[in-house]
Amino acid sequence: MKMNMLKEKMIAVMNEIDFSGNVVVKCRNDLLYHSSNGFANRTHRILNNDLTRFGIASGCKIFTAVAICLLVEKGQLSFESKLSDILDIPFPLFDEEITIHHLLTHTAGIPDYFDEEVMDDFAELWVNQPMYLMRNGRDFLPLFQHEAMKLKVGEHFHYNNAGYILLGLVVEQLSGHGFDEYVTENIFKCAGMEQSGYFELDALPSNTALGYIDEENGKWKSNIYSVPVKGGADGGAFVTVEDMHRFWQALMKYELLSEAMTKQLLTPYIHTDNHFDRFYGYGVWIDTKEDNIFKYHVMGYDPGVSFHSAYYPESGMVSVVCSNKSEGAFDVFKEIEKR
Repeated sequence: MKMNMLKEKMIAVMNEIDFSGNVVVKCRNDLLYHSSNGFANRTHRILNNDLTRFGIASGCKIFTAVAICLLVEKGQLSFESKLSDILDIPFPLFDEEITIHHLLTHTAGIPDYFDEEVMDDFAELWVNQPMYLMRNGRDFLPLFQHEAMKLKVGEHFHYNNAGYILLGLVVEQLSGHGFDEYVTENIFKCAGMEQSGYFELDALPSNTALGYIDEENGKWKSNIYSVPVKGGADGGAFVTVEDMHRFWQALMKYELLSEAMTKQLLTPYIHTDNHFDRFYGYGVWIDTKEDNIFKYHVMGYDPGVSFHSAYYPESGMVSVVCSNKSEGAFDVFKEIEKR
């Protein structure tokens, strides 16, 4: 009865918002709900299916955090290592006391390449810096490398994509591999995420959803001119809903990191500004209820992308909502949580 009610409510919500994407809800390995809606390619009327890959924008910051934790486990750096001691890239106006911990927790105080307090349209970034040239972390440096600090180091939480770009460059310098190669070999393959990767928009593999931006006049366009052509350490990986479930399972079973390091990743280090019960760990949001962990979750929103996924430690439940539209994932995710 409860599952039938969930299905009925989910169908109603998805129809109301014209949801396009995939959803899966599992309790450990027991499937509670799944669905595929909408088109992966509107022009050719190709439907989303169970194995469709979706962009997840900032939802993949947790992969970057795990990559850093792997390097810490190998003794190649520590969370207190200073950025100025690691990267061979000059940042003349940055505070030399910035550490890996500060970057992971969005407390470094550095300028961002997309400052939401100044800009409200992500596409504005690519007027002078074409998105088709943005294929690795170093390509983003001109957007913030010579800017002044925005806040004092460790002053407070301020969500920052540039900090994760720097973490990706740290991974590359210490590992000797491209960031995407390192994550694929050490995280995706270890977790059994065979369909996931950092794909280029001008060379997408089969069964990958294009992102769509709906306009007020009823027209639509794809997001290929609104986001970087290739994702990286701050966002832009592609996953399937099942692969994202596999990631949570592997992480929580300590198959990616040791138990001690996993607990460090999932520690609620910093209270965020917008919710009294929400904290941030390393690449992951952490919600509490009565001083207990209610959920670990990740989210991502770009033009043509919306994504939300969570792990609930008390029940072992995992929910994954991937959409190839700018909005929709949050509405579906909250409906799951209500039920």
